[in-house]
Amino acid sequence: MQKPDLSFGQMWNLSFGFFGVQIAYALQSANISRIFATLGADPHTLSFFWILPPLMGMIVQPIVGSMSDKTWCKWGRRKPYLYVGAIVAIIVMVLLPNSGSFDMTVKAALAFGAIMLMLLDTSINMAMQPFKMMVGDMVNERQKTKAYSIQSLLCNAGSLVGYLFPYIFTFIGVSNEAPDGMIPDSVTWSFYVGALILILCVLYTGFTVKEMDPEQYAKFHNIKKEENEEKTNLITLLLHAPKAFWQIGLVQFFSWFAFLYMWNNTTGGIAETVWDTLDPKSEAYQAAGNWTGVLFAVQAIGSILWAMVLPKFKNVKFGYSFSLVLGAVGFISTYFIHDQYTLFVSFLLIGCAWAAMLAMPFALLTNSLSGKSMGSYLGLFNCTICLPQIVAALVGGLLFTTFGGEEKTIVVETKSSDAKVVAVETSETTEEVAVEYVAEASDVEATGATEVAETAEEAVETAEETVETVEEVAETEETAEKVAATDTATEETLVETKTVQSGQIIMLVIAGVSLLLGALAVFGINTRRKE
Repeated sequence: MQKPDLSFGQMWNLSFGFFGVQIAYALQSANISRIFATLGADPHTLSFFWILPPLMGMIVQPIVGSMSDKTWCKWGRRKPYLYVGAIVAIIVMVLLPNSGSFDMTVKAALAFGAIMLMLLDTSINMAMQPFKMMVGDMVNERQKTKAYSIQSLLCNAGSLVGYLFPYIFTFIGVSNEAPDGMIPDSVTWSFYVGALILILCVLYTGFTVKEMDPEQYAKFHNIKKEENEEKTNLITLLLHAPKAFWQIGLVQFFSWFAFLYMWNNTTGGIAETVWDTLDPKSEAYQAAGNWTGVLFAVQAIGSILWAMVLPKFKNVKFGYSFSLVLGAVGFISTYFIHDQYTLFVSFLLIGCAWAAMLAMPFALLTNSLSGKSMGSYLGLFNCTICLPQIVAALVGGLLFTTFGGEEKTIVVETKSSDAKVVAVETSETTEEVAVEYVAEASDVEATGATEVAETAEEAVETAEETVETVEEVAETEETAEKVAATDTATEETLVETKTVQSGQIIMLVIAGVSLLLGALAVFGINTRRKE
């Protein structure tokens, strides 16, 4: 039996919570490397902080999909997992930006941050996956491309907001700098507000969407009673997956491989090529971090606009492939651009690839699946998102050094502001003392002149005291000069060395090449449905 058409409003409500989930995801992807660099992470190990989240996603998502296939309760089928994921994500979003605020050592702060990142990525994926499953459950084949395009639009609108938050907070006066090892308030408040929006959006979808009951679901998906009673496991499902599962998965591999390098290397890359800095603690580097959010927002705008174009392609595979080619051009162009505003063009093109990645794979896959194990297959399909990120993180260091990246040791001067204050105060005090001495000397001279007439000996004594006073003034001034000289010398010797990555922008070129490979793989997809 054919599922009925849904109105635009129904499809909008079905995916609206995705807006809040994507704000959280955008905050994570745009700021995590910046957070760990600020906490003191070794630059060439930043990629490894991204291994745990997708690894957890590979474990959790198939389990959530399989369990939700068998879950029928008064709160729904997929929605209970949406609520759990959202609640965990909110808690972690409050804790993560405070990783440097608990008086821990650098290693402890990094370990705490890594655990929070793992939980955040897992919970975001847990909250994100039910939206994709509900579209597969409730939307007919004819409307799926439109439904996933609406989801892509809301997703990218959420990305736009999340990417811009640190920049907006800095613009309104929230500090974008912080003490050594602390996360700037502009980033911290971005996570707080993002968490609030996330729960509101999830609750909206929860209250406005009613999932099908078991009888309706079986009827609309043509599932027979004996099929419902069959016992299946994830390994069996994987072995009997339709060809489209693996073919789309190959495209996913090249696509998500590319985007991990964008998230991990954009800030460091443009900090060097546009802001001419390699120091993660410098004001210029933090400015590059904020601008990364702006560029990712531009990418989201490109995605929103391109999501409106994608349904107009009569040949879905051509639209998918062409979108990835545009993204590849965007990535490769960043290597040649040294102006922060010209980078807008690059990231608009990258946004075209992102729009296709969010909509096309799921529309193609769900049309090739029966409804019986929809959640399980979508959970397994999430591995095609997680696995390439793990591989990219593991080989990132090798690719970086092989294709021109290098580590440099830079010398960073540390200003001794406290010593400078002491010197200034000492100098000012010296001047005041000198003035007082001179004034006293003048008074003494005047008094002595008056008393000369009375006693010559007293006049001589007064003159001797005046000479001593002048000598004391000279000694005091000489001491002040020595203090100032000592302060200057101290300031010049307070330096430290840092090992940093030079040439991170090369990783975006590698990302572009990976997308080109994905564009070629699209034409190998067979969308015939598995019966």
